[in-house]
Amino acid sequence: MKRRILLCSVLFCSVLFTLAGCSEPAAPPTTPLAVDHAAAPAATPQVEKIATGAATGGANGMHFGPDGLLYVASVFGSEILAVDPDSGEIRKRLGRAEGVQGPDDVAFAPDGSFYWTTILTGEVSGFSASGELIVAGNVGAGANPITFSDTGRLFVAQCFFGTGLFELDPAGVKPPRSIAEDLGPNCGLNGMDWGPDGRLYGPRWFAKEVISIDVDTGEKRVEATGFNTPAAVKFNSKGELHVLDTADGTVLRVGKDGNTVIATLEPGLDNFAFDAKDRLFVSSFVEGFVARIEADGSVNKILPGGIAHPGGITTRMIDGKAEVVVADFHSIRGYDPVTGAATFVQKSVFGVSEMGSILTIAADGANLVLSSFTDNSVRIWDPAVGKVIQRWDGLAQPVGVVPYAGGIAVALHGTCSVVLLGQGESLEDEPVTLAADLGAPTDLVVDGDALLVSDRERGVVLKIASAGAAIPAETVISGLAAPEGLAMSPKGLLVVEGESGRVLLVNKGAAATVAEISKGSPPATPAMPPAMIVNDVVVVGEQLFVTSESDHALYRVSGY
Repeated sequence: MKRRILLCSVLFCSVLFTLAGCSEPAAPPTTPLAVDHAAAPAATPQVEKIATGAATGGANGMHFGPDGLLYVASVFGSEILAVDPDSGEIRKRLGRAEGVQGPDDVAFAPDGSFYWTTILTGEVSGFSASGELIVAGNVGAGANPITFSDTGRLFVAQCFFGTGLFELDPAGVKPPRSIAEDLGPNCGLNGMDWGPDGRLYGPRWFAKEVISIDVDTGEKRVEATGFNTPAAVKFNSKGELHVLDTADGTVLRVGKDGNTVIATLEPGLDNFAFDAKDRLFVSSFVEGFVARIEADGSVNKILPGGIAHPGGITTRMIDGKAEVVVADFHSIRGYDPVTGAATFVQKSVFGVSEMGSILTIAADGANLVLSSFTDNSVRIWDPAVGKVIQRWDGLAQPVGVVPYAGGIAVALHGTCSVVLLGQGESLEDEPVTLAADLGAPTDLVVDGDALLVSDRERGVVLKIASAGAAIPAETVISGLAAPEGLAMSPKGLLVVEGESGRVLLVNKGAAATVAEISKGSPPATPAMPPAMIVNDVVVVGEQLFVTSESDHALYRVSGY
């Protein structure tokens, strides 16, 4: 496998690039075609939902509230769900309107107030017992697990984008106090809990162990080893330590005689919690489910799983048959375009699996080009063997990708540009800039020998390259409501508008709406590209396939 390190050397440089912003654009060089949303298509298309999945955009940290409901955080869903642990009914959702953005974990204080962490910005926020929104402080990117002591002291650790452990003032008056900064590599602690001995317990994700810490002195002690990827710890009412292993998909009880598996689910688990009856509940960041483990060990998914973050979409030919492939952030999912049946699923455990995160995708023969701004990389993936065969790391928030002119064209939100990687035989060459000074380059599509890019911020689609070389940008269409996914069909250019959910067909001076899906969600934090998860479109024969991240669904459009 070849590896390239390009453009940015910090793991989560996306925050820095986003804050830096982009330069102002020059005036459009051509007279663009303006969208007429009143234009009608020649036929009335049929829109079918052929795949559905999770109730939210991935289930992360969770905690039982004093009302007996299970509160579940969702980073990419940008919400906290209050779930009935018996029926699975979602009693309430707390989202952007309530001041919740990108929550990774949630915890309740003894007085009934509750707080959450925003992993991408580092902010720790909460609601007082009377409902007042409070900002307790900011510990930097990576703010992940959160817990209160029995006396109401608030503690937060970093994971993936930091390695510290902090105590915060719940009122936000005093600055955070650093307890430890050397809990790495790459992650401090993840899901934490208090032991019967009054010490704070937490897993070291990459060190494969569980430690405890005296939060007053910072003294550390190894408590348990022998895990693959420990992601969270909890104590039940008997004071027994339990550990969730995300790579193995198991929950284990730690005893004097070693570790005993008490529940087996599937890889990609995030966190877990015991209720007042010691019933065990487990969340999955990959599948988005919340499961209750029954007394006989069976798994009851009270919130369903499945496709959780559908974004980029592509098609490839396998044994002479077309296959639709969807990027689902922590997995790749294949579908039969005729039956809608799943053909394969390949999953990734964040920070561990070679596949990495997947937010956009493009076919390169039988291989797949994967991209994600969360790990700032582009990879060529061979699904047949489950291996990365080429990768470029350290990119500045890559979004859309497409094979072009013997290389891989990439839209980089962090530098507001489009670059060409690995052109022809010169895979080790530096990237070639095809366009710069864009607002929010999002998706890419090839039209003959030309390359087009959607600019979500400026509401335009631009032609930026011809025959593999940069050209002065030509505006193909303007007046779009946050254009995201692009595709070419024999009938013209297809554009998905993120703000409206409309799928437009642009051809011969007209733009008609051929389908409407749910509009996209704003980013969980300003540190993300505005198309946090791209609503995308691909053409297979006479049909379109469209992803909807807010619906957690895949649509098929016929007769357009």
